[in-house]
Amino acid sequence: MAEMTPQVSKVLEKALALSTQERGLLIDHLIESLDEGPAEEGVERAWDEEIKRRVDEIRSGKVKMIPGEQVLRELQKRRLTPPPPARSR
Repeated sequence: MAEMTPQVSKVLEKALALSTQERGLLIDHLIESLDEGPAEEGVERAWDEEIKRRVDEIRSGKVKMIPGEQVLRELQKRRLTPPPPARSR
């Protein structure tokens, strides 16, 4: 990673003094500025449809939500459990 220039260091110092909400907004704008060109045609619409489909599935009960804490516990458990021995062919 490149070293931080004095200018970037000053900007970072000022950014860190912002509220959480202001930093989030700044991050959104910075990330958006990295996008090099317009999105492919239909991408926004496709994401909107996907989001609507997922929300509808949750609201209808078709899919079951899992609390984040439970997901993290299960992932931690998997990480600590050694994989089964490989089967020979």
